[in-house]
Amino acid sequence: MDTKFARRTERIGSTTCSYWRAGRCNRNRCRFLHIETPSPPAACGYGNTAYSYGKKPHSSSENTPKYGSKKALLGDNGDRGDATRVAKAFKKSSPRICKYWINNNCVHGEQCLYLHSWFRGDGFSTVTKLHEHKKVITGIALPVGSDKLYSGSTDGTVRIWDCHTGQCAKVINLGAEVTSLISEGSWIFVGLQNAVKAWNIQTMSEFTLDGPKGRVRAMTVGNNTLFAGAEDGVIFAWRGSSKADSPFELVASLTGHTKAVVCLAVGCKMLYSGSMDQSIKVWDMDTLQCTMTLNDHTDVVTSHICWDQYLLSSSSDRTIKVWACIEAGSLEVIYTHTEENGVVSLFGMPDAEGKPILFSSCRDNSVYMYELPSFSERGRLFAKKDVALIELGPGGLFFTGDESGLLMVWKWLEVPKVASS
Repeated sequence: MDTKFARRTERIGSTTCSYWRAGRCNRNRCRFLHIETPSPPAACGYGNTAYSYGKKPHSSSENTPKYGSKKALLGDNGDRGDATRVAKAFKKSSPRICKYWINNNCVHGEQCLYLHSWFRGDGFSTVTKLHEHKKVITGIALPVGSDKLYSGSTDGTVRIWDCHTGQCAKVINLGAEVTSLISEGSWIFVGLQNAVKAWNIQTMSEFTLDGPKGRVRAMTVGNNTLFAGAEDGVIFAWRGSSKADSPFELVASLTGHTKAVVCLAVGCKMLYSGSMDQSIKVWDMDTLQCTMTLNDHTDVVTSHICWDQYLLSSSSDRTIKVWACIEAGSLEVIYTHTEENGVVSLFGMPDAEGKPILFSSCRDNSVYMYELPSFSERGRLFAKKDVALIELGPGGLFFTGDESGLLMVWKWLEVPKVASS
């Protein structure tokens, strides 16, 4: 036998087959081993050393901390029970979802150092996963009295889901990115490039509201007015009209932001707008005039919500700020919470017991759940990519949509009542 060929055969023969490890090798005489090979010193994780076809194995340093050797992880007698205990301890101290598990190809089972679950915490659970969109989900709406869930995405579609079957009942291809979507009464409003589409789900009528320049990134309704924030920093306001050709009339264009408006919220008879110019503007909804500008964030203002008498805002600067009305109607920051990563969006809702919970979606594919006002962590949701938005549904349901196009349905769990003695 040729010496060079023999060396090559020996080298291949000492390597574990990555397809066998994943349970899908179909070669009758495979050139690679169908057993686990011992790890050399300073190997990572579980000791897998093969890098087949240029891909790192699941136990590479990218997703597994270094333990020195397989012996150090399993113990002197190679006890897999020790490995399971180590894995559980690591999951508890540093919860993070296994990126291989979410794609259904993790091979380590209970010994995996990362979570095989979409959440961490008690009092809530997943109901189903709806993964038909191909790109970022930018809007979720469940109109009052309807049994249909609407979702919009930058893949250019609006999908209509049957709430009873969980199946997609209809796909509307708009031919352009859907950059926002909300509902109000019997109306569905869809933000697009340079326009807002208005659909009435009862009369099946459709209208186009022109005026915005660039993508409509945010919309909200308050004081019988539809507000839409555009990419050029202008907020457009429409109210009901008696005209035959359109039930909406443009009543104002709110100017002041120097960059795109990315979030809008209504509360205490005020409209709050957040922008890429790092500011929050406060508008009187009766006069549609700007009453103050808040400049405490140092990066893009990504989201804000009104909760009780407070305004909570988030930013790519990794902070959540709590604002309160101090004197003469002015707003000041009374508390700042700092995350490890930039914050994508905020949402607030009560749990099954009525306790206020703040959802903070961050740039680590996680949504952190905090009890208010203490900001103590209640739980955590995980996703394939960053969660772009969260929406409340009926009957204890809520929804999350991430940047991969995955729409998750969740449910708060009722707390068992303790029988009185």
